[in-house]
Amino acid sequence: MLPTEELFVYVYVLVHDLMLDRAVVVPGRSGPAPACSDAELLAIAVTRHLLGRRSEAGFLAEVARDWGHLFPHLPHQSEANRRTRWLWGAFEQLRSALAARLPEDDCQQVDTSALPVKHPSRVRGPDQWTGPGNDLAARFGRDAAHAEWFYGFRLAAKTDLGSRIVRAWSIVPAAVSERDVAGDLLEAGPAPRDLLADKGFSGRGFAAAQAARGTAVLVPPGKKQRAAMASVLLKVIAEWRNRIETTFSEITDRMELARHGAHTFWGLLTRTAATIAAHTLLRVCLSHQ
Repeated sequence: MLPTEELFVYVYVLVHDLMLDRAVVVPGRSGPAPACSDAELLAIAVTRHLLGRRSEAGFLAEVARDWGHLFPHLPHQSEANRRTRWLWGAFEQLRSALAARLPEDDCQQVDTSALPVKHPSRVRGPDQWTGPGNDLAARFGRDAAHAEWFYGFRLAAKTDLGSRIVRAWSIVPAAVSERDVAGDLLEAGPAPRDLLADKGFSGRGFAAAQAARGTAVLVPPGKKQRAAMASVLLKVIAEWRNRIETTFSEITDRMELARHGAHTFWGLLTRTAATIAAHTLLRVCLSHQ
């Protein structure tokens, strides 16, 4: 990782160049141009996630205190928060432009991870946690990774096996058919040759639908199958599955998405898009080392 000041400069120049090339386009707004540019806010948000800073307000104060010479016209927190939410689509364009710098793997993985928004004990009925459409609202779901129930949504992602770059993602209901989610994600981009997935994605119908697109679905073997398999093969399967678990760990734990601190669905959407853009930048840089 670069020193913080150099990291700010690198991310800003990257974002600014992509905006000049129209790879990242921000919708126009009425009124005078703000003193702090959209490129600066995008760079600040991406750098915050790269550094694993949990608090948006705390990081903005840190930037003003320690890096004010780089960003002399920082807006107040409320304005920065409002403008950053406006930029959520730009984060996704940034992720897409960065991911395009590496060819897609023939082998990909798909999985979901919990995105809690409130402790289950604090749920008292309908709340403000609703997204677009009638079926996207915070609900209870089972977090298999931590063997506990949560209240919120799920992050679904399709990643390359080799580079671990996120190729497609979405926020979905907490209690969702993982096979349906995978089908939607696989519509984005060319069909991979192989798809590694967890047991929740197993099913003849799903496997047949993907086979028709030229994709072989590979799921972990059951208990009886494992007993008849060589230990070296079991080790390879475990290593493959560990790749997507590591990816989710980087996004949700290291980059603090699991403790996002958002108060609305649109805040959650923005922070998810920014986090995945930051993760994509990290993976692209590491692949060039």
